[in-house]
Amino acid sequence: MIDVQRLRVLREVARQGSFAKAAAALLFTPSAVSQQIAGLERSVGAPVVERSTRGVVLTEPGRLLLEAADVVFAELRSAQERIDRIAAGRPRLTVATFSSGGRRLLPEALTAFVAAHPDVEVNVLEREPEDALPLVREGVADLALAYHFDGPLPLVQGDRPVLEWTPLMEDPLSVVLPAGHRLAGREAVELAELAGERWVLGCSKTEAFLRRYAERAGFEPVFAGGTSDYFFAQALVAAGVSVSLIPEVALDRSAAGVAVVPIRPPRPARHVGLVTSRRPADPGLVEGLAGLLVRAAGRR
Repeated sequence: MIDVQRLRVLREVARQGSFAKAAAALLFTPSAVSQQIAGLERSVGAPVVERSTRGVVLTEPGRLLLEAADVVFAELRSAQERIDRIAAGRPRLTVATFSSGGRRLLPEALTAFVAAHPDVEVNVLEREPEDALPLVREGVADLALAYHFDGPLPLVQGDRPVLEWTPLMEDPLSVVLPAGHRLAGREAVELAELAGERWVLGCSKTEAFLRRYAERAGFEPVFAGGTSDYFFAQALVAAGVSVSLIPEVALDRSAAGVAVVPIRPPRPARHVGLVTSRRPADPGLVEGLAGLLVRAAGRR
């Protein structure tokens, strides 16, 4: 039988890349970490790590064990979450969401949900998709409002599908210009017409996305700066610092000093959807809020 504590140590060694750093994170001594790994290797009958002057890397058996450990700990975390809900004596629903999606889609859906389920304790966590998905996988969040640009989100753990994706809407990106810009009055623009502009990012993920589309349009973008807030990016555009590429749900249409102009096809867009567990703690509540979010997105 493989010891769960030893799997915990293996996960930390893989995360930290050395016994010493794993020991510090676990509040163990390096010797104790080494003993735990040695015991794990004895129990499986194969080496799970390779030691070198540059640190520690997992062997193929070690990588297989790490995948299994991730599944085991996700299941344990999910079980603990279910136990906590039972002990609380009150139904609970936790939603993880990225900020602009939460601002545009959640209020309508939550208003209807709370009215229909006044006894449910609703919690909302602001998280980007890469941080929200582990919360759903581990049972900390019941569902996540998330997005992706070109590639799909990771819904598989090891070779096992553990999460489900429900598409909600396409969220097209528009260029935001200073109100006095030469292109501000246009109905639409070609991205190539912005080749000489300086850009400000409202989200770090849009940089690689913009670079790909700019390359197709035949230019390399020049960046004036970046923020983690699309509203802040629009304020910088209004100040005349730059132009920006902003998704529809993150636009502040009431902002003064800017003009929003769609990009001609192929128009870049991000894909917004819901991520849920294949084994939700309370399927009825999850399906109820998911249905309300689908309806809210359909009105956008």
